[in-house]
Amino acid sequence: MQVIRGLHNLRDEHRGCVATIGNFDGVHRGHQAILEQCREQARRLGLPVTVVVFEPQPREFFAEDQAPPRLTRLRDKVRLLGEAGVERVLCLPFNDALRSLTAEAFIQRVLIQGLGVRHLVVGDDFRFGCDRRGDFHLLTAVGEAEGFGVEHTRTFTIDDERVSSSRIRTLLASGNFEAAARLLGRPYRLGGRVVADQKLGRTIGVPTANLPQPMRSLALHGVYAVLTELPDGRRLPGVANIGWRPTVGSVRPVLEVHLFDFDGDLYGERLVVVPCAKLRGEVKFEDFAALKHQIGLDQQRARDYFFKHPEAGANGSRHSEAGAKSARHPETFGNDDSLPLASAPLAREAVTLDSSAGISADHDDG
Repeated sequence: MQVIRGLHNLRDEHRGCVATIGNFDGVHRGHQAILEQCREQARRLGLPVTVVVFEPQPREFFAEDQAPPRLTRLRDKVRLLGEAGVERVLCLPFNDALRSLTAEAFIQRVLIQGLGVRHLVVGDDFRFGCDRRGDFHLLTAVGEAEGFGVEHTRTFTIDDERVSSSRIRTLLASGNFEAAARLLGRPYRLGGRVVADQKLGRTIGVPTANLPQPMRSLALHGVYAVLTELPDGRRLPGVANIGWRPTVGSVRPVLEVHLFDFDGDLYGERLVVVPCAKLRGEVKFEDFAALKHQIGLDQQRARDYFFKHPEAGANGSRHSEAGAKSARHPETFGNDDSLPLASAPLAREAVTLDSSAGISADHDDG
């Protein structure tokens, strides 16, 4: 798959495509249904599928810290789009220049001159342009005049409710990882590269792998029972803190993972972490001794959870075929339905208001 950053990097060979436009945050099953619509038209026309995304996402540009937390960072979004059959991603910087374009100018510069679009798939509530005049009806009218088709997206529902990024954020904030996975089409996961940190965990016998997270607000905050996939394909249980570590402090959000019964050097390695159950919210303790005591309780609760759910390699190993597959694709847990995903936090006190994950987004948050 090809990633094109900015209109200035479009070339003649990029013209002629079936396109869609959106945030595609999470690339959930609703997004996957849209991409299947695009692939249907692409097969009919013999053209590639191109997805137009924005960085930052428009609401992040306007609302900044008040914007809903992302489900996927850009690199993961691009990978997931590729797995869904997208040939090209056009990533446009959302800045003052782009937001000042009228709807007609956006159509001309991006869709017609830039992409030479032959067929466009968008929501019938899609709005764009500095004057907000851009909508499905305008696109249809311009398409008829310029010779490209326009098709509205099909609504994709589960349990009679539209699948959306905001709905998934709410499920994650409530600790319902099982339902979130059904909407995503895969377990929710985080990841990153392990870096050196303060190494305070080692002083209390709880070494952690520290994975810095984007500065944008996180979809999860708190302490979780997790499964972590190593580069060699092993899947290990453990406990993780996601957030700002209020007791010891942090200059940026961190995913801090302690792997049970593991002794090895992971610095520089890229890990994939699947939260399986919420243990509690982030808390600022009075002193390090109180934090140490709570960490011991967290570990025991996580161990008990995985003892009751021994599937999915919770004993630290997986059968050889699955392990080899993960070693070849270290950034995916796939849609493994054997993962022990909880539908609620493990204790009432785990339900806190420490997460912004439940903030609702605009109706077009996809």
